[in-house]
Amino acid sequence: MPVPTGTTQQQEAVRDRIREDAAFSTTHLLMNALAAAIATYGLFANSPAVVIGAMIVAMLLGPIVGVSLALVDSDPAILVDSVLSLLSGVAVVLATAFLIGVVHRDMPITSEILVRTAPNYLDLMIALAGGVAGAYATVSFQLSLALVGVAIATALVPPLSAAGILLARGDVSLALGALGLAMVNFVAIQFSASVVLWLTGFRRLTRTAELPLRLFLRQNLPSIIILVALAISLSVSSQAAIANQLFQTKVRYSLEQDINASSGSQLVAVRFERNPGQTIVRAVVRGPNPPTAAQVAAMEDRAPPAPNGSRVSLRIRFVPLVIIGRDGPINADLDFGSEE
Repeated sequence: MPVPTGTTQQQEAVRDRIREDAAFSTTHLLMNALAAAIATYGLFANSPAVVIGAMIVAMLLGPIVGVSLALVDSDPAILVDSVLSLLSGVAVVLATAFLIGVVHRDMPITSEILVRTAPNYLDLMIALAGGVAGAYATVSFQLSLALVGVAIATALVPPLSAAGILLARGDVSLALGALGLAMVNFVAIQFSASVVLWLTGFRRLTRTAELPLRLFLRQNLPSIIILVALAISLSVSSQAAIANQLFQTKVRYSLEQDINASSGSQLVAVRFERNPGQTIVRAVVRGPNPPTAAQVAAMEDRAPPAPNGSRVSLRIRFVPLVIIGRDGPINADLDFGSEE
């Protein structure tokens, strides 16, 4: 990777800019509160465009890059300022979203909120790429305007706002998922930013015989450990989610083959419920006549095995459907399983 700063004078100018962006200030608090308000109402409105727009206002990326610079430069003063600025920003975002969530407790939880409660491996990769882009734009004067785009890509405020809304509803489990996504973003962005700063020459070596790379790894050891743990955890959860999605798709297809082939019958909906040692498949079927217990058992036996190894149990809720023509009911005398 080329060093975009080139000279020591330019590096010092970049350091000054990072210090300024990472410093705690009332403007920092105000802008993060406004970003949280925009993101929270965007989440309630289920509007991705508004949620993305909130990131243009937010001022959380600067403190994260400040932490990265402090680690590669071994500068505790910048580290303290950046951590204070970051924690205060996170606190004001959570508080703002929580208050708005309390005021609007009657508003429904939207898909834009729920999608931020289950971090996965892809979120980690996106955050790592966002951190690289953010740090590189910071150290390059030619790419300084790209910070706006980077702020959008890293998406730090939306998961924090989602957590505040869910905490206001008392849904601690989902709120922890949203906070988990925020933590994934914070750690990944900080580490990748540290790597970029180190590679582009931002490392003031202290008086030590320790090799530069070893020193960098030691200074960033907590981030590396957390990243590895997150990568393993998110990879396992992502694989489990994919396996579960494939299972549900196969079950729906199997039921459609059996039910829709029956004259006048139709599979309306399928819902999955996990119980200890059992996966219950609840299907809603409309038709002229219900399936027999033996037919339900046969469909259950043809269902694919559950990915968690539990027994699959099929439950059909039958809704009578009568189609009437000029000559009377159509298919009313056909048994379930009969073909046209």
